[in-house]
Amino acid sequence: MIASNIRLPHDSGVHMSSHDKGAGQWLVLGLPIALGLAWITQGTGVIGNDPERNIWIPDDLTMPLQVQAAYNGERIFFRYRWPAERAHVYHDMLRYEGGNWVRHGASRVGPDPDGTYEDRVTMLVDDGGVPDFGRYGGYVTVGDRMRFFTDSASPAEVSAHPHLGETLGLTEVQKHLPETRRDAADWRSVVDAETLAAQREAGYFLDLWHWRAGRANPIGASDDQWIGEDRFGDAGQGPFTTNWDGATGQPRWMFDPETTGIHALRWEDVQAETVDFDGIYYLSRAMAVDFDPDHDWQDGDVIPRRLLDEGAGSRSDIRVHGDARWADGFWDVTLVRAMDTGSPLDDKAFREQGVYDIGIAVHRNATGSRWHYVSHPHRLGLGRHADIQARRIDGDSPAWNDDWYEMTLFYPGQVNWPLLTSRAHAGAPDIAAGKPVRPRHSEQQLALYGVEREFNDAIVGQWRLTLIAGLLTMLGVTFALLPAFRPSRRGERS
Repeated sequence: MIASNIRLPHDSGVHMSSHDKGAGQWLVLGLPIALGLAWITQGTGVIGNDPERNIWIPDDLTMPLQVQAAYNGERIFFRYRWPAERAHVYHDMLRYEGGNWVRHGASRVGPDPDGTYEDRVTMLVDDGGVPDFGRYGGYVTVGDRMRFFTDSASPAEVSAHPHLGETLGLTEVQKHLPETRRDAADWRSVVDAETLAAQREAGYFLDLWHWRAGRANPIGASDDQWIGEDRFGDAGQGPFTTNWDGATGQPRWMFDPETTGIHALRWEDVQAETVDFDGIYYLSRAMAVDFDPDHDWQDGDVIPRRLLDEGAGSRSDIRVHGDARWADGFWDVTLVRAMDTGSPLDDKAFREQGVYDIGIAVHRNATGSRWHYVSHPHRLGLGRHADIQARRIDGDSPAWNDDWYEMTLFYPGQVNWPLLTSRAHAGAPDIAAGKPVRPRHSEQQLALYGVEREFNDAIVGQWRLTLIAGLLTMLGVTFALLPAFRPSRRGERS
């Protein structure tokens, strides 16, 4: 038969045996190790809150905001509406505990566990004096080593700075504009005082409207600020001051029992999820008296660490119009200001037929500092076409309807202007060319990028481990199959 004429090499059995043995060793040892490494590096992930590194990621990366605007030739009105699970109106409280007044509600990473951090809405406004703001929004205000970033500058470093520390008395790097630095990637490189003054005169600053649910809203006020080489209050007096005497370790003022019927709030009321907006939940100058250390204070007594007072000067230009209230899961806030305040170094004036750039941010869920949601830059028009059409009205108060401009806000993460304009950012050439961000990236994309940047080092490390795992897998397969490609001795020809 034909089969009887086929002759195999006399050592072919040996070759087959060694091949099987070699392949088995590599497949049994190499592949499980490589695949196990891949499983370890890919299966656990790297996203997680890390307060020691100033990292806390909100559950929701985006949120909705509704906006309306109106003007009557003298005053301009902005209405904001956004969802919030509950109203956080208590901010920075002093609780009596075991003979001491203990502070609750200082700035911290992520949400305040006691809920003692107020809700806020802020709006940046520009009239073209900061061109990059109209293209990239609030990103231009986020500079090198800012507060609550993982690499934030230390208080000692900032305090020692000739301008920021010694002149302005700052201990943190806050929002600032790029051209207030000789090098935008170096927070220390502040330009000289003469240049800063000239920039402000030329309109190179952003107007900042700042509504606070606890430190201003109860007395119908809002804060009025601006951003240049730092964040500043306008000239004059703001709506609150600090109610604390560091020398004695106690408040300066308490509730006037004759006008309020109480000496203090109670901690259980502060912790309640509902707020009586018509009741007493704040301390204002009109209801305060000097603190009485001899009163029979009880554990759980609470005095606000902020005393509210009517502001003065340019800083008091913005007011709450009507009642800013939280109800049925939504805040509804309307602010009003003179279209032209007469303070060109503090405020951006609004004019008929003007077009302006705005960016809005919201703090909710008892968060502060950089844990907010921000918007793309949007255009506001007074009698001209823009994203948001401010409606011309007659009279002193708008008759609002349901014609809202819908925005999506996003969590920005640890993304700053030096990063965006550096080689580390693939879109840096587009920024250099002046291409705006809004047509190119959605809010969801920017939020995900922000989270990615917070964990960039860990993500790169995981990528390297995954690469090693892949290479080991390839090597394992290669060595396992290599014997199959070895030349073997041919059998004798018949």
